[in-house]
Amino acid sequence: LVLLISFLVLITVGTFLLSLPISVKEGVDNSVLTALFTTTSAVAVTGLSVVDVSKFYSYFGTTVIMFLIQLGGLGVMTFSSIIMLVIGKRISYEERKVLQEGLNRDSLEGIVKFVKKVVYIALGIEGIGATLLFFDFIKRYSFPKALYFSIFHSVSAFCNAGFGIWSDNLEGFKNDYYVLTIISLLIFFGGIGFAVINTYALFFRGKIREVNLSSRMAVKLSIWLIIIGSIIFFGFEYTNTLKELSFTGKVFNSIFQSVTTRTAGFNSLPMGMLRQETLLIFIILMFIGASPGSTGGGIKTTTFGVILFYALSIIRQENEITIRKKRIPLEILHKALTLLIVAILYITLITLLILLLEDYNFLNILFEVVSAFGTVGLSTGITADLSSLSKILIIFTMYLGRVGPLTI
Repeated sequence: LVLLISFLVLITVGTFLLSLPISVKEGVDNSVLTALFTTTSAVAVTGLSVVDVSKFYSYFGTTVIMFLIQLGGLGVMTFSSIIMLVIGKRISYEERKVLQEGLNRDSLEGIVKFVKKVVYIALGIEGIGATLLFFDFIKRYSFPKALYFSIFHSVSAFCNAGFGIWSDNLEGFKNDYYVLTIISLLIFFGGIGFAVINTYALFFRGKIREVNLSSRMAVKLSIWLIIIGSIIFFGFEYTNTLKELSFTGKVFNSIFQSVTTRTAGFNSLPMGMLRQETLLIFIILMFIGASPGSTGGGIKTTTFGVILFYALSIIRQENEITIRKKRIPLEILHKALTLLIVAILYITLITLLILLLEDYNFLNILFEVVSAFGTVGLSTGITADLSSLSKILIIFTMYLGRVGPLTI
């Protein structure tokens, strides 16, 4: 309940700030629904937008969006706890329980120390990312603009938000392999989960002997999904959106779109021109999403992994689910199956309602709904033209995707 309310409060404050005249450019017709949609998209680290952010919002407005992305990506309670620690206030047992739920931790042990690590990891990686992006952006823009763009896109990429301050998102960088690589790495680290980063850091420093099963599964599945997605995109789009690019460009953009599709929402190629079969594969990747305890959405890689190994155990006629000789408890399987069923039912319901309200084809609407649910932010270009009621349904879907359907 505290998690739900904290995000609602943040959305309310953000909507108020983005509704102010100072947040938009002169002559722009702003509305509360537009501000609410943009705020929810930022807090839910989604990236869907009903307006062109670069032309609609002022620097004040985009700065508000950046802070909403940061707060939404790491969690309101995480930042609240850090502020409490700074002013010397003790974090209560109830607050520790909320932090445990929000950060997807198995126990309360060391939760305060872990919260500090989460903030250090996030700010550290974002700082490195912004510095690396700055080296490229300074060649294109003035110093203040290059610095601002670097920080904004580093935060947006690490938090898997997908917001860009260009009308065509990152299509102007499809031949800039340096920028595509930096953004891809930021997305990967943001979507892999703080616990996984911390576990591998401890392992390489010799603090622990073995990486736990969930961390191994998160990394391996993420890498395999990126590889499979890249190969499929390369094959399907070779003579379509990739046809004007060099072979190297085709490879880099295929990898980039595979990385970003799972939960980030950046695009270096026009989504509205993708083949129908590519959209279907993207829907599956968006549905799976990122890893637990990360800034990304979806049903999560580990949920997908448990269900996958469960199916394999049925095929092999085995009585137990085992991964790397370790038995998976039934309660974990039950939770994974429940999440899968709830997610499918919810997406089916919202897609059906929007189909009744709009004239767009089924696949485009399903793509939009799954993108919102997985907090991805990719769109075939229909978001701005949806009716007010459809936008409200997408707003709630983004919110539900961020806090989690089982939490609701």
